[in-house]
Amino acid sequence: MYAQLRETASELAGVLWREHTVYRERGGGVVIRGEHVERWISLAPTGGKDRALLRAGRLLDGGTTAPARTEVVVDLTAPVSELAAVCRRMLAEVAAAAESPAAGPSRAGRPEKARKSRHTGAGSWVVLVLVGIAVAAWAYTVFGGPGY
Repeated sequence: MYAQLRETASELAGVLWREHTVYRERGGGVVIRGEHVERWISLAPTGGKDRALLRAGRLLDGGTTAPARTEVVVDLTAPVSELAAVCRRMLAEVAAAAESPAAGPSRAGRPEKARKSRHTGAGSWVVLVLVGIAVAAWAYTVFGGPGY
C-alpha cells in the first residue's frame, strides 16, 4: 500500500506544486509539503483497498505542521487530475480558515489590551505582614522574651 501511496503522492505533488517535498510519515502514510505556500497534504491508508485518507493543513512558523483542517477519503484509482482538484478544494478551505477571524488568535485589527501590572498587590503585602507577625510571635515564645 505504501508504494501505491508514494507513487500517487509523487504524481500529485508534481501537479500541485513545482517546489515540494514528499516523505513518509510514522503511520505509514505519505506527506507532501509545499514550503513556499505554507501548506501540507497527506495520504494515509484507510484499510480499504485503493482508498486513502487525504488530509490538508498549514505549516506553522519554524516548519511544524498544524493539525489537519480538512480531510476526506479518496479513491486512489481515480485519475491524478481528479485527486488534484480535490486537493485544491481542500487547500482553498485551509487558506480560508487561516484567514478567518475564528481561525485563531490573530492580533491584526484588535486594540491592544492594557497589561496588568506584575508588581505585588496590596493584598499580598497584608498577607506578608501577617506572616511576619506570626513568625515573630513564634520566635518570641520559643527563644524567650524578657524574664527567661
